Amino acid sequence: MEPTDANRRAFDALHRRLHRPAAGLPPIVKATLGDLKKKRVLHLHAGSGGASAELAEHGAVVTSLEPSEEALEYAREQWPTILWIHGEPQALPAELRRGRFDLVYSPEGTVWQLDDLEAWAAGLAAALRPGGELLVYETHPVALCVDGLQRWHSDYFADGFWRLGRIANVIVRAGFRLEALEEYPGERRVPGTFLLYAVRA
Repeated sequence: MEPTDANRRAFDALHRRLHRPAAGLPPIVKATLGDLKKKRVLHLHAGSGGASAELAEHGAVVTSLEPSEEALEYAREQWPTILWIHGEPQALPAELRRGRFDLVYSPEGTVWQLDDLEAWAAGLAAALRPGGELLVYETHPVALCVDGLQRWHSDYFADGFWRLGRIANVIVRAGFRLEALEEYPGERRVPGTFLLYAVRA
């Protein structure tokens, strides 16, 4: 079984049971972003565009990537000043891999939909200029292993599961300097999350 099979099934089951990821920027991300004026931001897995619009409202020049044509159609109608590109986060189109972005934001739900973690991290490095920033905000992998009553139903250390350490190591090996890795507990019926901040070497 590929790592993505176990992770994707667990993520889908968790979010069917609890909630869909919020359309806008999570409060933790807003508090972390800092000044975005005139920064070139690549937003992965942008969905129907709410978070991309918030990034633009904070002064960023936003390029948004989304694999769903339906979501892109809606987003283009709502926010025509943002550049919307059809594509997969683990296989960035060539025009996005030119080292010109100041920030890449990878939101909740992105990592657990990947088939190839290494390809995703390599694409992030190719998209960012040297010194560019990476912000990953994601459901904590432990949350994928427990049910609503906090009972374990999967083995976090089993083969075929992407643990937090592996995610961080893949990003470092792709050419990033890890600056911060924070873990946040969930609240009632909301899973825990983590936030990873790294800088392109």
